[in-house]
Parts: sequence; C-alpha cells; structure tokens
Amino acid sequence: MARGSRPYDLLKRLLDIVTSVVALVLLSPVLAIVALTVAIRLGRPVLFVQPRPGRDGRIFLLRKFRSMRDIDESKGLISDADRLTSFGRALRSTSLDELPSLWNVLRGDMSVVGPRPLLVEYLPRYTPEQARRHEVRPGITGLAQASGRNALDWEDKFALDVEYVDNRSLELDARIILATIRSVIARDGISAEGQATMAKFGGADG
Repeated sequence: MARGSRPYDLLKRLLDIVTSVVALVLLSPVLAIVALTVAIRLGRPVLFVQPRPGRDGRIFLLRKFRSMRDIDESKGLISDADRLTSFGRALRSTSLDELPSLWNVLRGDMSVVGPRPLLVEYLPRYTPEQARRHEVRPGITGLAQASGRNALDWEDKFALDVEYVDNRSLELDARIILATIRSVIARDGISAEGQATMAKFGGADG
C-alpha cells in the first residue's frame, strides 16, 4: 500500500469509477445542452482546460465548461470580474461548469470528493502542512466547499483540506456530498467578498 493510503482509498476509487460512469451517461443530455449553450453564449472552445496539480503534485489537465469570455484588452476584458458574464455566474452557482470534470474522475486524475485542485503556481507557496492536501486525489467537491465554498479564506480552506486528508471515510464523503448539494441549491459561498470568484493565494503571508 502506498505511503499515506488507507483501506478506504480502494473502495473510494471503485465508487468514483461507478459514479462517474453512471453520471456521464445519465447527464449526457445536460452536458450536450450546456455545451451548446456555452458555444452560443461564449463561443468556442466550450471547455476550459488547464493544468492543475493532483495527488502527490502530479500535473493533469482539468476540464470544465467555460464560464468566462476571452481576455480582450481592447474591450476591457482583463479581470475575472470583467470576463464573468451573468450566464457564467449561473453556471458556477449551479456547479454545471464542473460536469466535464467527471471525465477527470473516471481517468483517475480526480475523485468526486477531495481538496479542490488549485493552480500549479501555488505549489511552492504552501507550507508543509498545507501541502498535505496533495496526499489524496483532488475532488469535484470537498470539505471546504461543503463548509462555505469561496466565502472561506485560504487558511480555513487549507485547514479543512488537511482535516479531510486525515479523516476521509465513506461517511464523511456522503456528508460532504449532501452538504454540497444543499450549498448549491442555496447558492451559498459562490464568491469571496469583493471578488468575482476568489482572490489568488499569495502564500502563507498573503
């Protein structure tokens, strides 16, 4: 058994495979409709693809539906706030933009539940304790998302990520999924105060 792994991790991976396959099949009409709407409202490509660090910091390509317009300095479309449309906000608030990430779950890049995969540029900024979030596969949702999403500050998010790493279990995963569903329905924590999404993580002192 690999360092840091637990007996539950094998069951968790099997559940991820089953869940992602079933969800991709059942939600295929929704995926098609959202993809078409993104193409019409925001243009092509319909997918946002970006390198993100996964388990043990290994880089993979995260897939989500686009929710922002392209950067265009001539039109003043530079910041996230400028580029995020009302349609994009609706995608994010309902988490429909996350549906293509089910493919990452099926591939083994991600899990349904785990710390959210953040930017590659953050890797050298973590403290050793914060870096422990990479001991497990990143998730579509996680303990931090179930506890406040972007309304939490970075320190609290990372503390919850490490708490998940230390306490991951079938019961905890089920609670996180149920809490995430409630949060999405209530539209809680969609963005940090004064931000379109969340301010960038500048390191332990930022």
